Amino acid sequence: MGDTTEVDATETAEADGVAARYEETDDERLLTFSADGRTATVAQNREGYAMLKVRTAPDGDELERYYGFDMALDHAAERLAVAVHELPVPESAADMGM
Repeated sequence: MGDTTEVDATETAEADGVAARYEETDDERLLTFSADGRTATVAQNREGYAMLKVRTAPDGDELERYYGFDMALDHAAERLAVAVHELPVPESAADMGM
Protein backbone atom coordinates (compact mmCIF):
# COMPACT_ATOMS: atom_id res chain seq x y z
CA MET A 1 0.00 0.00 0.00
CA GLY A 2 1.17 3.54 -0.74
CA ASP A 3 1.53 6.50 1.58
CA THR A 4 -1.89 8.04 2.15
CA THR A 5 -0.74 11.06 4.15
CA GLU A 6 -2.45 14.16 2.83
CA VAL A 7 -0.56 17.43 2.68
CA ASP A 8 -2.83 20.33 3.60
CA ALA A 9 -0.53 23.33 3.22
CA THR A 10 2.88 24.00 1.72
CA GLU A 11 5.17 26.98 1.68
CA THR A 12 8.75 27.25 0.44
CA ALA A 13 11.62 29.67 0.88
CA GLU A 14 15.22 29.82 -0.27
CA ALA A 15 18.26 31.87 0.78
CA ASP A 16 22.04 31.51 0.76
CA GLY A 17 21.88 28.13 -0.99
CA VAL A 18 19.49 26.65 1.59
CA ALA A 19 15.98 25.59 0.56
CA ALA A 20 13.13 25.29 3.06
CA ARG A 21 9.80 23.54 2.64
CA TYR A 22 7.03 23.84 5.23
CA GLU A 23 4.11 21.45 5.01
CA GLU A 24 1.24 20.30 7.16
CA THR A 25 0.13 16.68 6.96
CA ASP A 26 -2.78 14.99 8.69
CA ASP A 27 -0.61 14.47 11.78
CA GLU A 28 2.35 16.83 11.70
CA ARG A 29 3.82 20.18 10.78
CA LEU A 30 7.12 19.62 8.92
CA LEU A 31 9.86 22.12 8.13
CA THR A 32 12.51 20.56 5.92
CA PHE A 33 15.77 22.24 5.02
CA SER A 34 18.13 21.08 2.29
CA ALA A 35 21.53 22.24 1.10
CA ASP A 36 24.35 20.53 -0.79
CA GLY A 37 22.64 17.12 -0.62
CA ARG A 38 22.04 17.28 3.13
CA THR A 39 18.61 17.46 4.77
CA ALA A 40 17.15 18.16 8.20
CA THR A 41 13.50 18.23 9.19
CA VAL A 42 11.94 19.90 12.21
CA ALA A 43 8.64 18.17 13.03
CA GLN A 44 5.85 18.97 15.47
CA ASN A 45 2.42 17.47 16.00
CA ARG A 46 -0.40 19.19 14.14
CA GLU A 47 -1.84 20.73 17.30
CA GLY A 48 1.49 22.45 18.01
CA TYR A 49 1.84 21.57 21.70
CA ALA A 50 4.44 18.78 21.63
CA MET A 51 8.21 18.99 21.59
CA LEU A 52 9.92 19.59 18.26
CA LYS A 53 11.72 16.63 16.73
CA VAL A 54 14.76 17.00 14.51
CA ARG A 55 14.95 14.25 11.91
CA THR A 56 17.22 13.37 9.02
CA ALA A 57 14.27 13.89 6.61
CA PRO A 58 10.45 14.20 6.84
CA ASP A 59 10.13 10.44 7.35
CA GLY A 60 13.72 9.93 8.55
CA ASP A 61 15.25 8.93 11.84
CA GLU A 62 14.59 11.13 14.85
CA LEU A 63 17.83 12.62 16.13
CA GLU A 64 16.76 14.82 19.04
CA ARG A 65 13.79 16.59 20.68
CA TYR A 66 13.62 20.22 21.74
CA TYR A 67 11.16 22.54 23.47
CA GLY A 68 12.38 25.63 21.67
CA PHE A 69 12.32 26.37 17.96
CA ASP A 70 15.67 28.16 18.19
CA MET A 71 17.40 25.03 19.50
CA ALA A 72 15.81 22.86 16.80
CA LEU A 73 16.93 25.34 14.13
CA ASP A 74 20.44 25.30 15.57
CA HIS A 75 20.56 21.51 15.24
CA ALA A 76 19.17 21.66 11.68
CA ALA A 77 21.80 24.24 10.71
CA GLU A 78 24.52 22.05 12.18
CA ARG A 79 23.34 19.10 10.06
CA LEU A 80 23.51 21.26 6.94
CA ALA A 81 26.88 22.80 7.90
CA VAL A 82 25.50 26.35 7.69
CA ALA A 83 24.98 29.15 10.19
CA VAL A 84 21.54 29.24 11.80
CA HIS A 85 20.90 32.74 10.41
CA GLU A 86 21.23 31.25 6.90
CA LEU A 87 18.13 29.08 7.38
CA PRO A 88 15.15 30.59 5.58
CA VAL A 89 12.06 30.04 7.73
CA PRO A 90 8.75 30.29 5.83
CA GLU A 91 6.25 32.54 7.60
CA SER A 92 3.85 29.64 8.27
CA ALA A 93 6.53 27.84 10.29
CA ALA A 94 7.63 30.81 12.40
CA ASP A 95 5.37 29.85 15.33
CA MET A 96 6.66 26.30 15.77
CA GLY A 97 7.82 25.30 19.26
CA MET A 98 6.35 25.33 22.71
